[in-house]
Amino acid sequence: MSKNITKRSEDYSKWYNELVVKADLAENSGVRGCMVIKPYGYAIWEKMQAELDRMFKETGHQNAYFPLFIPKSYFSKEASHVDGFAKECAVVTHYRLKTAEDGKTIEVDPEAKLEEELIVRPTSETIIWDTYRKWIESYRDLPILVNQWANVVRWEMRTRLFLRTAEFLWQEGHTAHATEKEAIAEAEQMLNVYADFAENFMAIPVVKGFKTANERFAGAVETYCIEALMQDGKALQAGTSHFLGQNFAKAFDVKFTSQEGKQEHVWATSWGVSTRLMGALIMTHSDDNGLVLPPNLAPIQVVIVPIHKTDEQLEAIREEVKKITDRFKKLNISFKFDDRTSFKPGWKFAEYELKGVPVRLAVGPKDLENGTFEVARRDTLTKETISKEGIVEYIQDLLEEIQATLFKKAFDYREAHITEVNSFDEFKEVLEGKGGFISAHWDGTTETEEKIKDLTKATIRCIPIDRVEEDGVCVLTGKPSKGRVLFAKAY
Repeated sequence: MSKNITKRSEDYSKWYNELVVKADLAENSGVRGCMVIKPYGYAIWEKMQAELDRMFKETGHQNAYFPLFIPKSYFSKEASHVDGFAKECAVVTHYRLKTAEDGKTIEVDPEAKLEEELIVRPTSETIIWDTYRKWIESYRDLPILVNQWANVVRWEMRTRLFLRTAEFLWQEGHTAHATEKEAIAEAEQMLNVYADFAENFMAIPVVKGFKTANERFAGAVETYCIEALMQDGKALQAGTSHFLGQNFAKAFDVKFTSQEGKQEHVWATSWGVSTRLMGALIMTHSDDNGLVLPPNLAPIQVVIVPIHKTDEQLEAIREEVKKITDRFKKLNISFKFDDRTSFKPGWKFAEYELKGVPVRLAVGPKDLENGTFEVARRDTLTKETISKEGIVEYIQDLLEEIQATLFKKAFDYREAHITEVNSFDEFKEVLEGKGGFISAHWDGTTETEEKIKDLTKATIRCIPIDRVEEDGVCVLTGKPSKGRVLFAKAY
């Protein structure tokens, strides 16, 4: 099996694009800017969904579903929200097609114009808060803790598979609370859920922080985020959680009667992650040979490849393998026994290496005689011969070790690529050479933030939650600063 993947060192962007396609994750569709997620790619997304959904429900949330179409008038009710999404909205204007006069082609029926245009949801705050107005009357109706798994459309002109597409899959949580304190606690809790998922399942270390006023979600009072660092030194926003204050409650007149009998507006949050996480997973761990998947999210954790010449040998191997796969099932270790006879073992080895399967077992007639399996690790590309007597326990420990090793490797890279700078010349030198996160003082103004972006293409990724308050001077203007923020070029 020939991979022919461009090396990361030659062209990181091309390497990524080729890997997504050749590893059978996704491909471009006949609709410009939209993708087809193939079964193997969707299997990884399903694993992500399952773990996140479990975490949401453990924190008291329930799933619901809201309409794909949002009346245009809803967007005009929250001014900053419509400003934030206006340029990305897809608009439905008609509801019927008809056969053209030539009797062959199809055209939009001009008589079927909608009375009010519908927006294909770019996000669901407006339709959900219009709904919550009907659900909420008293403090007894609060909190509402709802999550939605859905697709959204943001009309992107420059697209890349998983990272930026016109339509993508995501989850969006939307919660309603009686007090400001409860809503802030919810937004912070969900940020921590995302960080937990990124680090313990995706094996990606993240920085938790706040977005600047300029980078906040449209309509939010505060946006919390987790930021990850890819192997090319660029940052990727891996999840956001927003404290919306009472902005949407006021816009949609969502009030409740408090315990004191007063009419008050509800406090709100929203939070979400998307199939963009697939891009983060690929770019954080994979290498020039293909995907490298953390065991906690790999659709196939162990692949078993028989090496045989005769049907009798294959049958003997199959019987031996069944003894360990029965135990894999009890331990919830996902596996595949690839006994296809139409492909040679070497081809299969290359295929599963490309697809990032964490552990590969090979077994042939000599292994049966010796009571051993050959065990290969995808992350280090190393092999060992292990006795069949302890193979299941060995694999169980090995999967945990691979998960931890991938996290440590990504963590060490991230730590080595956080650089403190104290001048703009140093800022530019690090950005163009070493890359990564640049920790620098900033004077707190949008004007300076925009100027740095214009000059360098670097943005403030976040104000770290755990940053130390310290007096300093802005790297660009020399004006007073209260602390460092993290800059980076980003996806």
